[in-house]
Amino acid sequence: MDNKQNPSNSRRAFVKTSAKAAIISAAGMPLMGALSSCESKKEEKKEEAKEVKPQVETFSQIALPYAFDALAPNIDAMTMEIHYGKHHAGYVKKLNAAVQKEQIGGSLEAILANVSQYSTAVRNNGGGHYNHNMFWQVMSPNGGGVPTGKLAAAIDQAFGSFEEFKEQFSKAAATRFGSGWAWLVKNGTQLSIGSTPNQDNPLMDVAEIKGTPLLNLDVWEHAYYLNYQNMRGSYIENFWKVVNWEEVSKRFES
Repeated sequence: MDNKQNPSNSRRAFVKTSAKAAIISAAGMPLMGALSSCESKKEEKKEEAKEVKPQVETFSQIALPYAFDALAPNIDAMTMEIHYGKHHAGYVKKLNAAVQKEQIGGSLEAILANVSQYSTAVRNNGGGHYNHNMFWQVMSPNGGGVPTGKLAAAIDQAFGSFEEFKEQFSKAAATRFGSGWAWLVKNGTQLSIGSTPNQDNPLMDVAEIKGTPLLNLDVWEHAYYLNYQNMRGSYIENFWKVVNWEEVSKRFES
């Protein structure tokens, strides 16, 4: 038998082989395309994750604007030193640890405005930091007296008189059960008085009283116990002798 291959058979075999190769190649293209698209999407997600990573702030205490003994005898030097150097410093340290752990970006005010979304550590220590930074500024060795100008007029309009305002604010501070703060706040041009528990403040979305803080008073026992023991009322009465009305007015007019 002649083993010589028929040319027509060779051509048919070549055509079949080429067709199979084309079919296999065509079938593989969607799979390769899908794999390529999947990898591309993964890379896009990685890039998006990098882009949305928040810029986490490092918070710090304001420099105390007077010496530890500058408010004495109304607030004694040892109380000021412990209050600023231990209590307030502790809030700042714990706040920084909490925002780093939870990767929370933004200003302290922005964080407090949405504090219900975050941990108890952020709420307590963020409030503690804000409240104390403000507290140091609304007191002064040259404080006391009465407010003047636009603030004085607003107080008279809201409360009838400065004396009535003092009485209502003092009552809010005296009747806050346990630990907390008394506040004078502004909503638009309207003033109101209230108090908050623990380290809550009026900037928080969970606060009992909301508004722009103008004046605050710390009624935690660590703020007065060394000098006044359990006589919170005497501490509140002497607080009025160191209120920095110039600072309170700036906050009102800003």
